[in-house]
Amino acid sequence: MYGYPNFPDLSDAVVLVDKPDGFSSFTVIRRLRGILGIRKIGHAGTLDPMATGLLICLVGKATKRMETFMGMDKVYTGTIRLGATTASYDAETPAEAHTDASGVSKADLDAVRQSFLGRQEQIPPMYSAVKIGGERLYKKARRGEAIERPARTIEIARFTLGPRVGDDVPFEVACTKGTYIRTLAHDFGARLGVGGYLTALRRVAIGPYRVEGAWALDALAAAAPARDRPL
Repeated sequence: MYGYPNFPDLSDAVVLVDKPDGFSSFTVIRRLRGILGIRKIGHAGTLDPMATGLLICLVGKATKRMETFMGMDKVYTGTIRLGATTASYDAETPAEAHTDASGVSKADLDAVRQSFLGRQEQIPPMYSAVKIGGERLYKKARRGEAIERPARTIEIARFTLGPRVGDDVPFEVACTKGTYIRTLAHDFGARLGVGGYLTALRRVAIGPYRVEGAWALDALAAAAPARDRPL
């Protein structure tokens, strides 16, 4: 039994996937292996489980082009919640250090927004896949450890804010590779003096590729030729 008759040959292809909420990036790869019946698949840039949006997946010989895609600029939309912080800088861990953010004005938000534009140094969060001493930082973080992390150079080309709703501030940001949007949310709240963390994140573009052109996994599974069993 097969999906639509003109399903393209994806044996050595770049496949754009719209990652759903709650999936790790590797979960997407596992699903693709089963859908396409191909073992050699990688992705060009991890998304956290709570994040959605564009994941560039490389199949077969296309994996040789991974570094090209990894180096492309990214565009994200999301929401920063003011008035608290979390250990992970997002909603994956409990909110703490609650502060009244009602006194933060629109002018305050705009001034801090502008302070993030341009080339700068950013420190990765403890809850990240960065390796230090041969171990992922998130493993240390889960044990309650906090260590010094080297800063990395990033650049934010665009950072816009939408209308605030209570303590939630929607945003769009265009940035270079290696930028942690969770850290941006945390640092944004810190510069305002009230704390902040990320409650939603969606990657809408990588270089010239946009999420509007990506496959939903269920749609891809329905269109692809059926497989007897997943790999």
